[in-house]
Order: sequence, then C-alpha cells, then structure tokens
Amino acid sequence: MTTTPQATTITIANQKGGTGKTTTAYNLAHALSHEGKKVLLVDFDPQGNLTLCFGIKQPDKLSVSMCNILDAIMSDKTIPAAETFLHSQGKIDLIPSNIELSVSEINLRDEMGSDKILTSLLEPMKENYDYILIDTNPSLGLLTINALAASDRVLIPVNPQLWSATGLTQLLNIIVKVKKRINPSIRIEGILMTMCDFRTNLYKESFRLIKDHYGEIIRIFDSQIPMSVTVGEANFYSQSLLSYHPKSKVSMAYQDFAKEMIQHGQQ
Repeated sequence: MTTTPQATTITIANQKGGTGKTTTAYNLAHALSHEGKKVLLVDFDPQGNLTLCFGIKQPDKLSVSMCNILDAIMSDKTIPAAETFLHSQGKIDLIPSNIELSVSEINLRDEMGSDKILTSLLEPMKENYDYILIDTNPSLGLLTINALAASDRVLIPVNPQLWSATGLTQLLNIIVKVKKRINPSIRIEGILMTMCDFRTNLYKESFRLIKDHYGEIIRIFDSQIPMSVTVGEANFYSQSLLSYHPKSKVSMAYQDFAKEMIQHGQQ
C-alpha cells in the first residue's frame, strides 16, 4: 500500500525586519520548482510583500485573501474553494495576504485553539505539494506562532549587517516553547546568511560570531546569499531572480541553496 507524499512545511522566520525573508521565500520557491518540486507559498504577513512579489499589484482589492480564510475557520464557516484564493505561476501556488490580516491577528487573541488555525487550513493541502513555505511578519506574535505550529521546520535568514545575538536567542526561545507545548515535531532547518557583502570586515566578524554562538547547535548552510541590486530590480518587476537574471550571483546562490536544502532534507 503506497502513501500519498506529504509536503514539508517550512516557516521562514526572524522577528527582525530586513533579513530577506520575503525575498528568500519567493526565490527559494522558484529554485525548488526548477528542481521539479511543487511549492505552495503562504503569505502570512499583513504587509503582503510576498503577494506583491508574485505580481498581484493591488492586494487590498483581492476578493479572497488569507484574512477571509482565517475568518471563515474561526467562524466555523466553510473555507472558500481553493480556486478562489490560489494564484499560480507554473509549479508554484500562492495564498495571498493583505493588511486585513492584521485584523485577523487581533481576532486570534480571543479564539479557542488559536495557535492551530493555520494548521487546519494547510494540513489537507499537504498532499498536493512537495514544499509549503510560509513567509512571516517581523514579530513573534500570534501569526508567527501559528506558522510555527503548522510547520515541520524553521528556516532563519540572518543579515550579518543587522545581526543581533539577543534577537536570535528570543526567536529560538519561542521555537523551543512551541515545540514543548504545541508542535513537538518542529525542528530548525538552519540559518541562511543573506545580503552578504563578503569583502567587508563587518560580514567577516558577524559570520564569525554567528558560528561561535550557534554553529554547534544549529546548521549554518554553506550557501550564502550575496548582497545585490539585482534583488531589488527583480522585485520591482515582480519577477523571480531565476527569471530576471538567472546567471547572476544571487540567483545562482538561491539555486545552490535549494539543492542544499533538498539534500539536507533527505539525510
């Protein structure tokens, strides 16, 4: 008897802004699809930046977004049909978001079992994908906890220019609490260095500190994402780096990272 493959669900999290969470989610999805993987992107950030990257120009005018889906679940109503909210690019689907999701976060405070709302949405969808990538907002609030509760792994992007040992420790403490109280199967996928200017002493010193503090307990991926204006240009045109400039260093870095992550997951 064969079993239906289940997606690996990965939350991309760091409560600090400017670490490349959205850029990583979008371009990792395209790099994984380039490896033949079917990917679901989940925009779980009220800013809706991942939705914008996907080419949806006016997220606030969407008839169905993540807010509507969560509200239906919390109200015990029928979830909207997938075709009303899924947007597609080849092997990649997106559940979009907009500023209304911030209202849903407020409503979650009074909801029984609020930490499992996203899980109830994604669990039936896992059989349709190889990976589900959740882009989170820069906080450690109820939305991020919901994402962690629904995930198998956590990927932590770290910008060496903004690195803070205290900030990373706070995130790790939240992950430990979620593992103990809500989701015992969650584990840390690793740290991905982003926006790296390899020539600077700041990068070298920051990377050394990260290895010294966390290298023995958390995987630090060999692939590192370089600083590049190409990222901003691709985002401006709502294109992935693989489409906009496939031979650029940053595009090739995300392709290398996708291969490394797939290999790591098979070990």
